Amino acid sequence: MHILGIETSCDETAAAVLQDDRLVLSSIVSSQISIHQPFGGVVPELASRKHIEAIVPVVQQALQNAGLTADDIDAVAATEGPGLVGALLVGHTFAKAYAYARGIPFVGVDHLKGHINTVFLEPTPPPFPFISLLVSGGHTAIYHVRSHTEATLLGQTRDDAAGEAFDKVSKMLGLGYPGGRIIGEKARKGDPGRIHFKRPYLDKSAFDFSFSGLKTGVKRYIDRHRSDLERRVNDIAAAFQETVVDVLCHKLLAAADATGCRHVAIVGGVAANRRLREKIQEKAADAGLCLHIPSIHLCGDNAAMIAFTGFHYLKRGIRSDLSSDVYSRSMG
Repeated sequence: MHILGIETSCDETAAAVLQDDRLVLSSIVSSQISIHQPFGGVVPELASRKHIEAIVPVVQQALQNAGLTADDIDAVAATEGPGLVGALLVGHTFAKAYAYARGIPFVGVDHLKGHINTVFLEPTPPPFPFISLLVSGGHTAIYHVRSHTEATLLGQTRDDAAGEAFDKVSKMLGLGYPGGRIIGEKARKGDPGRIHFKRPYLDKSAFDFSFSGLKTGVKRYIDRHRSDLERRVNDIAAAFQETVVDVLCHKLLAAADATGCRHVAIVGGVAANRRLREKIQEKAADAGLCLHIPSIHLCGDNAAMIAFTGFHYLKRGIRSDLSSDVYSRSMG
């Protein structure tokens, strides 16, 4: 079975072709970073317009790279939400029209379940059940994952997502967008022990997150040291990053302990962060846990994860019709 996956939840226009649920025949991602950099973040209207421009050539490239034609596609899966409504509508509507014109099944896929499933595109995926920490620009949440289509939310951020906090701190420091990559680069040159920011654990035994207080703490430190801020930037970045990483690692391991799961995963854009990958590997090994992290190219938004998840929706008999719509917020 050949499945065409389409992802347009934010600022990447992506298409991929999977054969069944394991073999990725192609995966194309067209980024809009250069478009949004001058604004310090994603501008929804611009993102939607760029998706309209990119969707057809990206899908064509995915088919070409897979060595297939439209006649070879058996089903289409597209991100339904959560995300930017205008951006979602481009990919979702295109996918419905594509499937209708070809007379093949269409299924709308939850973006977050797609991220969770990225670990199954690796050679050694976890067994069910396992604990997954999804950490990205728009989401920070912990799930108890029971199947490819079922996951129970254990906790989530009450305010900023971790990736959003990286972007905002980067902006405070005048470093630009996207913040995760830039903060990571600066942090490697700094000393995380030179500045201390309070770890926002909230309740250490619970699984919710909050990064707004940390963001405020960084702003206050910056305001107090404006006169010599330039020489402190690397240390601020390192201290901020270490604080976020400590909280993420603690919550993931606490969830594993509470549920008795011996397999844990980190997925989403922030899972590409080098320090997070290093520290969770150490912590998981010390706790006797088996850690699963997708390859860097699978951490960000991509359509392979949507095609994979769509395959398992279809396998369960789940289909979407032409009246289906997108949604901006997580449905739990």
